[in-house]
Amino acid sequence: MDDSTDGTTTTKHKFVLFVSGMSVKSGHAIENLRRICDKHLKENYELEIVDISRDTEQAVLHQIVAIPTLIKIHPAPKRIILGDLSDKDKVLRILNLSE
Repeated sequence: MDDSTDGTTTTKHKFVLFVSGMSVKSGHAIENLRRICDKHLKENYELEIVDISRDTEQAVLHQIVAIPTLIKIHPAPKRIILGDLSDKDKVLRILNLSE
């Protein structure tokens, strides 16, 4: 991660979260991810939420076979996590974020 002289990071994290409607699991995934990002990335992230029931083309393009699915786009390496993201420690480890 690039650090500027004032201690803020210059690398913006980019995520795409695939959900299906407002199912309970989808709602939990959105809440859990926002909680993690707000705590660990402050305002240094972009989150796109794709509802595959409305945008099936994106699901096909990204080869989504289960929902919810989170894809970390940037910074590299690309990471994919399936599920409601309730295991915070596991999510942090996979996304390479420190506690």
